[in-house]
Amino acid sequence: MFVFWGDGSQQAMDLVSAIRVRSTENFNWTFIFILAVVFYVYWSEINKRNYEVICAGLALYGVHWLYEICNAIIGHAFGFPLWSVSNESTTFILLIGVCWELSMMFSLAGIISFKMLPHDRSTRFFSKNGKGGISCKLAGALEMALLFALWGVLPVFVTTYIPFFLAANYVPDMKPKNRKAFLIGIWALDALLLITLIPLGII
Repeated sequence: MFVFWGDGSQQAMDLVSAIRVRSTENFNWTFIFILAVVFYVYWSEINKRNYEVICAGLALYGVHWLYEICNAIIGHAFGFPLWSVSNESTTFILLIGVCWELSMMFSLAGIISFKMLPHDRSTRFFSKNGKGGISCKLAGALEMALLFALWGVLPVFVTTYIPFFLAANYVPDMKPKNRKAFLIGIWALDALLLITLIPLGII
């Protein structure tokens, strides 16, 4: 169950206050199975030396974590996060808006998006004589964002899922120096925020 944009009602406040972040009360062994699947996918790509694919996965996943941290900060500051998950929907809640199952899905989403691009990533759709048109990477990001937002939340489609898939489709083709800077920067920021804000009880 998802809850978006707290409406200030007592019911909404009760739903938010009932969320048990990082509680193990609903833990079961599907947690381990899902983790094993993610490890298998990443290790398979590493063995094939598909480093661009790994980069796509890590780029999206790093942006995903930054968004979830920001959502948790908003929830702490204003009483309502922009989105949340419920205790009953998961084996483990990582932050107020993301559970283990969703997070592991997003760890693979960038890999899926990148693999769905044409072999020639310079391809442009609707171009004439090689001019104009739309980049296949942009088109792919929009398509994947729309697919992930099929449950009908337009603000999340525009402000969240599109940036996720833009990262997955564009970062792997950056110059090596820029690609490295992006990945190190996003993950360093995520780690800094997590190790600072979790002990403070903010997220």
